[in-house]
Amino acid sequence: MKSKNAAAWAAQFVKREAVLCAAVVLAAVSTCVVRPSLAAVNAAIDRRVLALLFCLMLIIQAFRSLSVLDAAADFLLKRCAGVRSVYAAFVALIFASSLFVTNDVALLTFVPVSLAVCRRSGIDPVPLVILETLAANLGSCVTPMGNPQNLFLYSFYRMEPAAFFRTTLLIALPSVFLLAAAVLWVTRARPPVSVSTRFRGAGAASAAGVSAAVRTAGDRARLAAYTVALAVILLAVFRVVDYPVCMALSAAVVAVCNFRLFARVDYGLLLTFAAFFLFTENISLLPDISAALQSALDSRFAVYMGGIAASQVISNVPAALLLSGFTDYGRELLLGVNVGGLGTLIASLASVISYKLYSAAAAETEDARAHGSGRYLLQFTVYNLIFLAVLIPLVYVLSLRG
Repeated sequence: MKSKNAAAWAAQFVKREAVLCAAVVLAAVSTCVVRPSLAAVNAAIDRRVLALLFCLMLIIQAFRSLSVLDAAADFLLKRCAGVRSVYAAFVALIFASSLFVTNDVALLTFVPVSLAVCRRSGIDPVPLVILETLAANLGSCVTPMGNPQNLFLYSFYRMEPAAFFRTTLLIALPSVFLLAAAVLWVTRARPPVSVSTRFRGAGAASAAGVSAAVRTAGDRARLAAYTVALAVILLAVFRVVDYPVCMALSAAVVAVCNFRLFARVDYGLLLTFAAFFLFTENISLLPDISAALQSALDSRFAVYMGGIAASQVISNVPAALLLSGFTDYGRELLLGVNVGGLGTLIASLASVISYKLYSAAAAETEDARAHGSGRYLLQFTVYNLIFLAVLIPLVYVLSLRG
């Protein structure tokens, strides 16, 4: 019985943490083949990236514990007067928040709220969740802390802030217009009737008790401490503050304010990064494979398209970690893996999160068959392919001029 339970647990773990398991296996196998020295293994691990990623995840969980983002959603929903304004509010809120709290956290926070609004207001949730996912993936590309691959590439290539933002805005600016056009298109058949009362009720019900989260003096003090810690993290990201100082301060603030938040950090993602660091270093020590990869990534266009193609298969975070070791074209790789977050469902792990949230909600409704996963995946693919078809040539042409 115990062996069956252990096997079931292992199967569930592999299914849940497929990327982590693949990274660990690749790192282990490549280490057995290459047999690097301890010094090489030690040098392969980028401690700065891991430390900053840990701090960001920790402080993001801290803000989530106070329901700050939920309060923002509730504030906007109370001012929505119709279907189009609900779409615009959620898409804009997720796009803006994903600049700072990462795309997966933005979706985990706001998709459940939007599903509650749809359920109470009779809105089809499928296009809304898909547009929210697109907004999260495109908004998160703007800043180094918007997603893990940006933080890594910004650090790995030692990019200057101005150069980084000039690059990512090549994606962000066209994306704003694409998202706005998509919202107008999806809501084109909806009559501009006043339904503010229903939306206010849905927003209030889905965010019940949110505004009370920061009413006490203790919670206000915690919010202030978390804000200071976040400011220090941002200074560390931009190399104004040393990362050990940032890590010590963040850990101290959370330890004093809410020690349980340490358990909410995604340590699997940190281990995934460490495993891919080691795997990439091991591959670079194999002359034939290293030469082949460097030859394949011998031009700006090849790196750009390579980042997009690799993201479709292994998702954009592993693609950035893998390809970075074999090219000096950091700007093109940054563009490629961010544009490559669109496309297949696994191109960005944030897309998988929103799909799971939608599927879980759909399974609880009586009309689950009509709102099942098949229709979601079909529409998700269509929307993503349209965005990809527009952004792939547009972003590359803009990058040549930039």
